[in-house]
Amino acid sequence: VRLQAYGGGLVQAGDSLRLSCTDSKPTFSNNGVGWFRQAPGKEREFVASISWRGGTTNYADSVKGRFTISRDVAGNAVFLQMNSLKPEDTAIYYCAASRSSYGSSDLMGYRYWGQGTQVTVSS
Repeated sequence: VRLQAYGGGLVQAGDSLRLSCTDSKPTFSNNGVGWFRQAPGKEREFVASISWRGGTTNYADSVKGRFTISRDVAGNAVFLQMNSLKPEDTAIYYCAASRSSYGSSDLMGYRYWGQGTQVTVSS
């Protein structure tokens, strides 16, 4: 599994961005996938996760109602739609493939990590 996250950028508060996570070897279609983020000087934190069929999603309280995680029908791409962005959403965003068919808020529940994509939200 080789994951690649992309779609980040510099936006203003209130704007939207859509992050994508793809798998170069189409194997994570059977895995849960999660998005995490890490701001400068802070620990990596859970943002959202989705099960292998997309039927189960979970979100951090800080993004509920603003972010939506989804995956394509084939299961080889996962998306994070981020609306109403705030400056505190500024971070490097990472996607990761779970060790199971479901996602988790625990970093240890993920086996494969992609390179991150920078999201910067200006006030």
